[in-house]
Amino acid sequence: MPKKSRGIELILFLAAAVSVISVLLITIFIFKEGFSIIKEYGLFNFILGTKWAPLSGKFGILPMIIGSVCVTIGAIIIGVPIGIATAIFLGELVSEKIARAVRPFVELLAGIPSVVYGFYGLVVIVPLIRKMFGGSGFSVLASSIILGIMILPTIINISEVSIRSVPKEYKEGSLALGATHWQTIKGVILPAARSGIIASVILGMGRAIGETMAVIMVAGNSPKIPKGIFDQVRTLTGNIAIEMGYASGKHAQALFATGIVLFVIIMILNTIANVIARRVGEER
Repeated sequence: MPKKSRGIELILFLAAAVSVISVLLITIFIFKEGFSIIKEYGLFNFILGTKWAPLSGKFGILPMIIGSVCVTIGAIIIGVPIGIATAIFLGELVSEKIARAVRPFVELLAGIPSVVYGFYGLVVIVPLIRKMFGGSGFSVLASSIILGIMILPTIINISEVSIRSVPKEYKEGSLALGATHWQTIKGVILPAARSGIIASVILGMGRAIGETMAVIMVAGNSPKIPKGIFDQVRTLTGNIAIEMGYASGKHAQALFATGIVLFVIIMILNTIANVIARRVGEER
């Protein structure tokens, strides 16, 4: 092998190694800082506790876990139908020329900073909810709407790729048997692309759970279990971002422990998505 090729191979290996080492170091650091409070306070007391009062030595994160789940489910309910419908539109219902014109706008959604989404929610969504339904407007619903918009690029792009990857023979065979275009989409193309679409939804969930700034600006950040979609809520990421600046001692350790829980959740979602994507590749 020429020396130049060896040099390029070494550079690429080092780049990959840096990525892996960085993830390992971050993981070790988070677990090192947060595991002690979990061990002392008790895993179940920490995860299932309903009271978050660091000054009183109470570190229950169940309200934040439920808050994260609520806004994520809300985002999925809002974002998935729109995302899949857009993917079908781009992949099956319009010409490639129109699809090429629309895709940059979808990609632009992914490039907008989260603080801009949060500011839009603060100025438009929150006052609208307050006017229509009463209350403060800072709520699970406001957070879900913003996150539903933010996960659209992930769902649209992956779902469209999955739809376009379905062999043309499937579509041609269905049409040859007398099915309409929509019947073919519903009964042949979507089932064939199902695994990829599910993977896009799971990755969208990971994006929603991990979002911080936009949610902080519209959620209300009350560390209580929400009883409805119009209640204020605090998420795991929001809890860390809001309090880490002034936390110390056990309080800081509890926030790192919150990071451990969030880290585990996202790793599980990413693993599921990778398994589904691998199965799709094997099937094809």
